[in-house]
Amino acid sequence: MKIFLTGGTGFIGSQLAQYARRAGHEMTVASPINNPTEKFRCDLLARAGLTIVDAALDDTPRLRAALAGHEAIIHLAAAQHEAEAPESHFRKVNVEGTRNLLTLAVETGVPRFVHGSTIGVYGHASNSVLDEASPLAPDNSYGRTKAEAERVVHEFRDRLQTVIVRISETYGPADLRLLKLFKAIQSGRYITLGDGRNERQLIYVDDLCRALLSAAQAREAVGQTLILAGSERLTTDEMVAAISSALGRPPAARHIPLWPFDVAAAVCETCLPPLGLKPPLHRRRLDFFRKSFRFSTERATRVLDFRPEVPFTDGARRTAQWYRSTGLLS
Repeated sequence: MKIFLTGGTGFIGSQLAQYARRAGHEMTVASPINNPTEKFRCDLLARAGLTIVDAALDDTPRLRAALAGHEAIIHLAAAQHEAEAPESHFRKVNVEGTRNLLTLAVETGVPRFVHGSTIGVYGHASNSVLDEASPLAPDNSYGRTKAEAERVVHEFRDRLQTVIVRISETYGPADLRLLKLFKAIQSGRYITLGDGRNERQLIYVDDLCRALLSAAQAREAVGQTLILAGSERLTTDEMVAAISSALGRPPAARHIPLWPFDVAAAVCETCLPPLGLKPPLHRRRLDFFRKSFRFSTERATRVLDFRPEVPFTDGARRTAQWYRSTGLLS
């Protein structure tokens, strides 16, 4: 296929672009180049033979010119980690940027639109297993605007072959989000905040790439919302134990209460921004120790024939090897 990808300078996007290229697809990657990291990743993708378009989601003329002739859009670009930004910033990128891209897809005749959403639309999960019909209760700017973007995608169902994929925590080689965790465990300084019993269903990046490409091609996926998550449900303690094993370190078993950090984060978020200061701690970052998610992937299995292949023990080992091979971890 000829696929147009947004968010190519992010972890998932950069890995998907290369994975799809190896699978024989022709990829065009759209991303603004605003900093050295984005420049580095764009240069890396260009050397791998991918076409790069330096364009943000509101750059209508450049996007319109680049979209012609493509068979599918995989839309992963989003405002996500800008914790100090106002909600209007998240809405401009995640909602209005998505609307602009959908409109351009219609104008340029791109038939398939795969929208990368997030499990964050569920907010604080209950003890039940979540599926695509579970109620949404986003509890931060990112989750709220991604849920709103899903509603925008639904508005285009009569004009495009739309697919919404809610992506779980993703990890693997080239993921820098978990690097701090690996480093802390490697150094012996890691401490779990809370009881370590909250659960997650991480997905290895190659498994996710296969699922995203299937969503861009499978006839049965049209009009569907699909959860893409791993097959294992791991507690934080189990995840940390697997990483410790991958690093050849003794299990990190120390725990301290979470609530003092939660209070400190709330104070930082309330008091520092009015003074023009960036909060050093955010409640959203504490979700790693607090939120539990259990997902049913039955629909994705049925619609996409999606079956994650990489267990976390193997994925953690491969990730540790990549960190070491690039000098990020000693």
